[in-house]
Amino acid sequence: MDGSRPCFAASRFRHLAMVGLLVGCVLITTGEAAKLSISNRWSPQNRHRPARACTDYIILHTTEGNDGPSLARVRRGGLAHYIVLRDGRVHRVVKRHLVARHAGRSMWDGSQNLDHCSVGIEVVGYHNRKLRDAQLTAVAELVRQLQSAYSIPDDHVLTHSMVAYGKPNRWHGHAHRGRKRCGMQFATPELRARLGLETRPLSDPDVTAGRLVEADPYLATVLYAPEDQAEAVVLAEYAAPDNNVITKTRTAWFIARDRYDDAATVYVFPSGTKKRGDQIRNWNMMPVGTKVLLDQADAAAVAAASPRPDYLTLGRNQAASKVAGKAYDSDTTVYVRPDGKVLRGDVMSARDFRRLPPGTRVFLGFEYAGKVTRRHTAYDLCGPRCKSETTLYVMPGGKVKAGHEIRERGIPGGTHVLLQT
Repeated sequence: MDGSRPCFAASRFRHLAMVGLLVGCVLITTGEAAKLSISNRWSPQNRHRPARACTDYIILHTTEGNDGPSLARVRRGGLAHYIVLRDGRVHRVVKRHLVARHAGRSMWDGSQNLDHCSVGIEVVGYHNRKLRDAQLTAVAELVRQLQSAYSIPDDHVLTHSMVAYGKPNRWHGHAHRGRKRCGMQFATPELRARLGLETRPLSDPDVTAGRLVEADPYLATVLYAPEDQAEAVVLAEYAAPDNNVITKTRTAWFIARDRYDDAATVYVFPSGTKKRGDQIRNWNMMPVGTKVLLDQADAAAVAAASPRPDYLTLGRNQAASKVAGKAYDSDTTVYVRPDGKVLRGDVMSARDFRRLPPGTRVFLGFEYAGKVTRRHTAYDLCGPRCKSETTLYVMPGGKVKAGHEIRERGIPGGTHVLLQT
């Protein structure tokens, strides 16, 4: 796996993991049928996904939505291996030996891109609302079987909020932990006991090592608080009926995290006016008292039809550092000028930055793999990752496509290839 250390199972438990995998096939096949109400709702993305080299972690998520919209979204994008509905029914979505795009931009103990070494379970519900008993019973059994199949210890059953981290944004200039609170309640001692998990991480190894900074002290408290404090912390934050209202200290980003500017996030201003997140330009002028509504059905359809780009765009007289934060001169920040010229942040001079024209696209968290030519195909540049959904192709005309959207033989010469780190 690029940019990460060797897989935990591969480096320490290779033999045990292989035995566990063989035994696990029987457990999952027979055990799920015997103890879980489970069926197949396969994602069409299965045919695009590579096999994982190893499985070191189980990552638990909450969908932040209801049964129907959550299942449709997870199936459409292949966003988890399993989804657990409110009544406890479980659906297989992505075949469990393949990569599912559930962890996204992620890091744990120095390993990155955890999609490539983990199984993802989406649980229908919200990070700040109690889950149903039927769901917890199903999750406990599913986790037990997967732990047995892959020899995964209790402290390697993580929440998405533990591993997800964000690109620099207008509120934080560093790569930071605290982008998502997804699944955070699965970190509390009470719920882990319900799942049969006896141990849990007691701190964030990447913040401790200085690889990331902590951008959400509240989330860190929930994830790593002593056993006698964690549940009280969760309840204290969410007991108030106005927890989705912007105040002087509670920003749009605090409430919605990386979904703050999504089309599926709706802002209801004190005047009664409503705007989608993608329609708002001046975030510094958000009035106190504005309500933030996540996962709105009509707006979600807009978001599905017009997916957000994986880049930012420089405006007129806008400095790169204002868009990319402290990562503006990083080796994983790539600038694509309107004339097609590609520049990497760490090799640019002060003059280069000053001369970036409006319309320059800024790709944060990407390596530049090179340019497709007659002598160098996409596969030559990045191997099997050429078909990945996280590999981007910037075509000569400026259009951006992901790896699963292109045919390798149809990629025009001069196309730039970017790999997500």
